[in-house]
Amino acid sequence: MVLFIHKVLDFFYPLVRRFLDKTTYYYAACGTGNLVLSWVLFFVFFQFIFQKQDFTLSNLPFGMETKTLSALTLSSLICACISFVIGFLLMRYVVFTESQLRGRSQFLRYGLSAIITSTTNWGLLKILVLGLGVFPSIANVFASCVVVTISYLMQRKFSFK
Repeated sequence: MVLFIHKVLDFFYPLVRRFLDKTTYYYAACGTGNLVLSWVLFFVFFQFIFQKQDFTLSNLPFGMETKTLSALTLSSLICACISFVIGFLLMRYVVFTESQLRGRSQFLRYGLSAIITSTTNWGLLKILVLGLGVFPSIANVFASCVVVTISYLMQRKFSFK
């Protein structure tokens, strides 16, 4: 699968060779694919699976009796988990293949950067949707675009250095 992804990406690389080095191009392509998948999944979860409804969880452990989670929060959480796994695999095996760090270190560092970017994304979603009244799927796209630069810098300089 990795070889197939590299062949597809390498086929289009001459179009952007003057603007991007290969690692940045791979990151942009893989990250964009993962991001678009996340947007589609968010839309499906929010609109169709959770149907914009809040969910109340009962009989929770540790003395918590009930907890209500919004469809916005649930959709964001599930998409973040799916994107985390796919993103890590793409970054480790397709993009940052020359990293000298061990897999476990990469995974922990990637996890930390994912927590930071996901939390930032979620906070922006809350501000845009609840504070400014932006439609949730549009707010998700905008918030994701804002954290892409932060994510790239963290992954290149920290997670997979």
